[in-house]
Amino acid sequence: MNNYGLDIWANDNFIIKNGKICVNANKKPAIIDMVKELRADGYKGPLLLRFPHLIQKQIEKIYESFAKAKKEFNYKGKFNAVYPLKVNQYPGFVKNLVKLGKAYNYGLEAGSKAELLLAMAYNNENAPITVNGFKDRELINIGFIAREMGHNITLTIEGLNELEAIIDIAKQRFKPKPNIGLRVRLHSVGSGIWAKSGGINSKFGLTSTELIEAMCLLKKNKLLDQFTMIHFHIGSQITEIQPLKKALNEAGNIYTELRKMGAKNLRAINLGGGLAVEYSQFKNEKKRNYTLSEYANDVLFILKNIAEQKKDLEPDVFIESGRFVAANHAVLVAPVLELFSQEYTEEKLNLKDKNPKLIDELYDLYKSIKPMNALEYLHDSLDCMESILTLFDLGYVDLHDRSNAEILVHLIAKKAILILGKEEYSADLLALQEEVQERYLVNFSIFQSMPDFWGLAQNFPIVPLHKLDEEPTRSASIWDITCDSDGEISYSKDNPLFLHDVDVEKENYFLGFFLVGAYQEVLGMRHNLFIHPTEATIKLNDKGYEIKSIIEAQSILDTLEDLDYDIHSIKDILNERIANSKLVNESQKKQILGELYLFLNDNGYLRSVDI
Repeated sequence: MNNYGLDIWANDNFIIKNGKICVNANKKPAIIDMVKELRADGYKGPLLLRFPHLIQKQIEKIYESFAKAKKEFNYKGKFNAVYPLKVNQYPGFVKNLVKLGKAYNYGLEAGSKAELLLAMAYNNENAPITVNGFKDRELINIGFIAREMGHNITLTIEGLNELEAIIDIAKQRFKPKPNIGLRVRLHSVGSGIWAKSGGINSKFGLTSTELIEAMCLLKKNKLLDQFTMIHFHIGSQITEIQPLKKALNEAGNIYTELRKMGAKNLRAINLGGGLAVEYSQFKNEKKRNYTLSEYANDVLFILKNIAEQKKDLEPDVFIESGRFVAANHAVLVAPVLELFSQEYTEEKLNLKDKNPKLIDELYDLYKSIKPMNALEYLHDSLDCMESILTLFDLGYVDLHDRSNAEILVHLIAKKAILILGKEEYSADLLALQEEVQERYLVNFSIFQSMPDFWGLAQNFPIVPLHKLDEEPTRSASIWDITCDSDGEISYSKDNPLFLHDVDVEKENYFLGFFLVGAYQEVLGMRHNLFIHPTEATIKLNDKGYEIKSIIEAQSILDTLEDLDYDIHSIKDILNERIANSKLVNESQKKQILGELYLFLNDNGYLRSVDI
């Protein structure tokens, strides 16, 4: 049985039970049952399922790992974390996160005016708020207001001009002042495609010279007491621990140097984000080379060692690892609409009384294939196909012959793969699978729901929600329903995805796309005007599960209005054009108008029928 790499990426969150993928908690409910319930209520397009207990699990793991490390090393500094809203700002996630993080004093990080106002509205009382990114006077003023409201807020300075604005605004506003953080520009860099976030040429942060100048400005303007944190970030999805250890040594020494210069209220180092998530389904493609426990141990050990050497206070530690908290909680579910090779059935053969010799050879291969010759016959059939295509181009065989050849080659491939079984898959056979792969048309948009796959080649685990007690035999490419050729997850012989050979006219087949809770929603594009899928929050209980907080996908009218179309004008134009049509009578016009209004008030995804 294929477990689709659950032992690599699933973090013990999901299991296979009775041929279905199930949530590994409480009564272990099957995701397919949740999907069937939602579809019975009329939600036919792709679905985004949120599991709040997985948010809680990740928060707990972070705090427990650092608590254990603190105890092991007798670390005196405190630990806290903030969630970067940029990772996923959708209310179905954020509201659950704030509620579940309350017991830990888990805070929020904002990188824009909108995010800061969101944090001010939803953050738990006394939980920290940090503000990163470039700031104008208006954003800084909002930060002052947050402090005046009672929030524990730190404005992290990205450039000296921001510090000068804070100094000026501090003279004009009321007594409460936000804490000030300085983002330091380290020489250390991270790993992977986000490594450029770190290093001396990175987008953000102050150089050593600018840090000294910032200290002088703070002293001169009597704001040094507000300087409480330094911050660094060496990249998202840090897959190797060594770059982080190097960055910690650099940041730890900067911390002690700044305290030596008079920053006595500087007590915290914010590591930024970077805790990696393992997205791979294949052992040979595993990226992360460390555990959360190792991460926590290394952070506290290195910072404690520096503090002891410099005879200084061990700093409080903050992290902003949003991907680690958010990715696991969401699963995209979409139905397969069509398998493109299902037209290649024996019933579709249209053999002549006298066929070209190559067609007779193919038919003989199909009828006589056995385990002892399956791979050889598969090779022979592909050679025959190439020859027939050449003969077709030269005019020696006709379109019926070409059709018969395509059908027979696919039938031979299906038989060969079924006979050989996946345990016999050699590198040669895996390569051949690329020639005979099945294309699965799936009712979703890659650009909307998995933009990181399109933009960064980031893979996401793909698992059928059911039939997992049956061996999948079809090498699979996934096609989305956009009109863009990039909307495809291609078959790879190095990391092959195999799915089941199903007749979607006789049975439903649903795929789950996992670990899509971080960045995918907020980065999603409205390519072809496909929008955020219908979402539902799944609360587990002693009876199994309860579906809560269904937020239906936007209608086509709402989508157009978001793009600043005048939807009233669109409806008036459609009304007028139907009224002026000479092709239908008055009764038919009313029916057409009613149908159009139904379509305009539905979402744009295809409506597959349950079987």
